[in-house]
Amino acid sequence: MSGAHVWRPCPADAVDHNSAMSPSQAPAAAPMSDADIDALQNLLDQVLPPLDALDTMSLDGFLCGVLLQPQPVPPARWLPHVTDIDGRALPPAFPTAELHALVLRRHAELNRAIADRLWFDPWIYQLDDDASPSETVLPWVAGFATAMDLFPALMGINDNELVEPLALLYRHFDPDDLEDAAALLAVIDTLEPAADLAEAVEDTVRSLMLMADVTRPRKMVALPGRPGTRPGPRHGKPGQRKIRR
Repeated sequence: MSGAHVWRPCPADAVDHNSAMSPSQAPAAAPMSDADIDALQNLLDQVLPPLDALDTMSLDGFLCGVLLQPQPVPPARWLPHVTDIDGRALPPAFPTAELHALVLRRHAELNRAIADRLWFDPWIYQLDDDASPSETVLPWVAGFATAMDLFPALMGINDNELVEPLALLYRHFDPDDLEDAAALLAVIDTLEPAADLAEAVEDTVRSLMLMADVTRPRKMVALPGRPGTRPGPRHGKPGQRKIRR
């Protein structure tokens, strides 16, 4: 496996994936609090069968999968799949606007982090002390894989630079579920299991940044007074990471 990847924020004139204004230019909304996340989960819990809604953990992975697509996916296409895997409509009386507002807030947070190559805390919750790192991360990765199934443009890119970061995520699946992905399995076989949950979470975010370098490359900025270009300023090593319980 290659060495650690250095993440750098994109310059202020970089092209946003979802609007004319770059993430660096757009005003930053307050990060979602635990109370916001709980409110979102409560709304998702109100989605009743036969609809099959994501939970907040799988939703977070799903949103990252949507944002990493090489072309922007309009919210009208992906929002219905948040509350039903098949995209079926919610009942008319459901508080859809409240739920969508919270989902779009997290979408905006993740968009800024991915575009600027900034560390963020994925919504990965250690609910069982006996669960392995892979068992704990798997619901998040399953949400990411759901986005890949619904929006397959990323998986259709033939670029070797995508194989390792995808392997870092898909190694959490049972190998039998990846029988049609021989190239991915070959790389997964070379990876050491995560030593603990903190390492698994860090690898998850690192894999997203590596994929973003392929599907959402950053603009280069010209150095004043000299030819050529350089990346934007380097971002420091991520700080303390929280694992929500």
